[in-house]
Amino acid sequence: MFDPQEFIEQQIMKLREEVKGKAVIAASGGVDSTVCAALVGKAIGDRLLAVYVDTGFMRKGENENVSEMLRRLGVNHKLVDASDEYFDALKGVTEPETKRKIIGEKFIRIFEREAKKSGAEYLVQGTIAPDWIESGGGMRDIIKSHHNVGGLPKDLNLKLVEPLRDLYKDEVRKVARALKIEVAERQPFPGPALAIRVMGEPTREAVAIAREACAIVEEEIEKASAAGKMKLPWQYFAVLLPVKSVGVQGDIRAYGYTIAVRAVDSVDAMTAVYSKIPHDVLEQISIRITNKMKDKVNRIVYDITHKPPATIEWE
Repeated sequence: MFDPQEFIEQQIMKLREEVKGKAVIAASGGVDSTVCAALVGKAIGDRLLAVYVDTGFMRKGENENVSEMLRRLGVNHKLVDASDEYFDALKGVTEPETKRKIIGEKFIRIFEREAKKSGAEYLVQGTIAPDWIESGGGMRDIIKSHHNVGGLPKDLNLKLVEPLRDLYKDEVRKVARALKIEVAERQPFPGPALAIRVMGEPTREAVAIAREACAIVEEEIEKASAAGKMKLPWQYFAVLLPVKSVGVQGDIRAYGYTIAVRAVDSVDAMTAVYSKIPHDVLEQISIRITNKMKDKVNRIVYDITHKPPATIEWE
């Protein structure tokens, strides 16, 4: 039986032994990186700097929300706007594995840069078991390279620290609850962010469409859950497909993109089943997205695939 309090005490002792100098952590605001920041902060105090990178692919309002959350957590932190770098690096890139590896390497280069400024020797990451399992290695097939595993460059100049490496998501949440972290129940969000919720090249326009659609999906599902219409899924979001179809706006022909809505229930992210969202909730999502972006999107579909055979994210 996993004991989160015992895990916390053991990790703090281990981190005090392992991390002898300054460290930087990639803080995304998700439960994994936030638990890491809290653990390492308890172990080494002000020698930890949490760096939140605005890649240009973050969710609506994410920059402000994460900065405020890190402030409340009492962790030294800074925001780095690297959006231009990311959009330039991914120009013309459509293949999912290539995207993930470019994003992963750029993450590390940015943190190496920030580490040099702060004098840090260690890089802390919120890697958990599904990340390295799905990234392959040894006898394991590569399902998809997680940016914090498959995207790591071979010439990494920082010592890697991964306190949660052997935990699954349900165990990380137990640790978060024991630490009284406010994002303990927050739904997972992929490290490559909206770049992998845009099928094809993640241009500024495409990412803006995906961002707005994701926000609407989250708002409507959370509202329906709060009203008792449905159970809140484990993860729920929108995906922009590189598919255009003919539609009609008023009496005018429209030629717009397709948005896929995805919602799943899971425990550890290794398997998942699609959520049975009430039709009136799906209808409201469809109406809001197509009204908000009527010049861009004219078709909404709902993904009813389990994991396996699919993965939770589309890329």
